[in-house]
Amino acid sequence: MNLHEYQGKELLASYGVAIQRGKLAKTVEEAVNGYKQLQSETGTQYCVVKAQIHAGGRGKGGGVKLAKNMDDLKQHAGNILGMMLKTPQTPGGMNGEGKLVRKVLIAEDCYAPDFDACKEYYVSILMDREKKEM
Repeated sequence: MNLHEYQGKELLASYGVAIQRGKLAKTVEEAVNGYKQLQSETGTQYCVVKAQIHAGGRGKGGGVKLAKNMDDLKQHAGNILGMMLKTPQTPGGMNGEGKLVRKVLIAEDCYAPDFDACKEYYVSILMDREKKEM
């Protein structure tokens, strides 16, 4: 099962896990509305525009951008939506065809005062569906 970042965050939040809040957008107009909602809810002026494709390394391919104001947001959302994002994990890698970005996550800026103290975790679940005889 492949989940987009926003779907994984929704799942974690449903179990009470603190997450970086965000709003899903399919258009620049939706991105603007999401940014305004985040500003109202969090008080932040910054947000992160994140391409939602099934591949890692989105930042390396230009699919993750920091927006410091509304003009930045419109520019980044407009550039990322509709782009063929090439990352090390898309078919053919950075020189391949890439994947079409149809959605972006407008996420709150999460400031970490001691970034070196932060830890990054990855979770994977493998299910064995083989029926075993008793």
